[in-house]
Amino acid sequence: MASCSSLNFTAISSNPQKLPSSSISSPIVQRPFTSHLSFSKSSSLHSDQIPIRTHCGKLPQPNGAGFVVLGCARKKEPLRIMISGAPASGKGTQCELITQKYGLVHIAAGDLLRAEIAAGSENGKQAKEYMDKGKLVPNEIVVTMVKERLNGPDSCKKGWLLDGYPRSSSQAIALKEFGFQPDLFILLEVPEEILVERVVGRRLDPITGKIYHLKYSPPETEEIASRVTQRFDDTEEKACIVKLRLQTHHQNVEAVLSMYEDITVKVNGIGSKQEVFAQIDGALTQLLEQKQEKLGIVAA
Repeated sequence: MASCSSLNFTAISSNPQKLPSSSISSPIVQRPFTSHLSFSKSSSLHSDQIPIRTHCGKLPQPNGAGFVVLGCARKKEPLRIMISGAPASGKGTQCELITQKYGLVHIAAGDLLRAEIAAGSENGKQAKEYMDKGKLVPNEIVVTMVKERLNGPDSCKKGWLLDGYPRSSSQAIALKEFGFQPDLFILLEVPEEILVERVVGRRLDPITGKIYHLKYSPPETEEIASRVTQRFDDTEEKACIVKLRLQTHHQNVEAVLSMYEDITVKVNGIGSKQEVFAQIDGALTQLLEQKQEKLGIVAA
């Protein structure tokens, strides 16, 4: 059974005030009616729909306690967004701004992987070996975690922002096979020399998990500065691995973009976080307007 809760209907009863005969044959008056109902899968009204009024030539009896559902339209669907970019392209910062304004569930494949690595799981150990070499983690290690998170009840209700995944055409194909198609694919573009500088200067607060940068976003206090550390894949000694990671990213991003070509928005990631977000915000605002026009929502 598909549930339909807190639906607002219009109850109809007799009233001396007459409506034009061209629209309906009996005098009526409207009053709000709220009900909690359940419908079978074969019903024309589901939990993602709202009722709307249409012309109807047949009314319930004046003394009846029933009501008439005259039509329905689908509610506004939640946004499904992917954001991609090279390491240190600013995905994390922009994801914070996006989720703050639009209320989407932030799902970072990188965070899922790091949690497995920190836990010392078998998947985490295997993932670390690939990441240390600047290679992509195999699909079978990641795709199940991502799929389950996208299918979470909060993701389905609020919409989702998938950060850093897919990173290859095979991952994109896997998501498509599971039925996940984004409304918009955001690509942050930053020159490689700036990316390398950002990567080697990044620091991680092991207590809060917040990312800092020695040049662009230093720790707020001496206490935080004394405890921040470099992530194992950000160290100066592994600068060659950083470049390998960038090379791997560039080799795969074109294949990913080919699958989302019609919904891709390329964003200049060099400016301040506010300037970068202004570009993204404009694209998301336009997307919401287009979705609303397409759905043609009409209030009862």
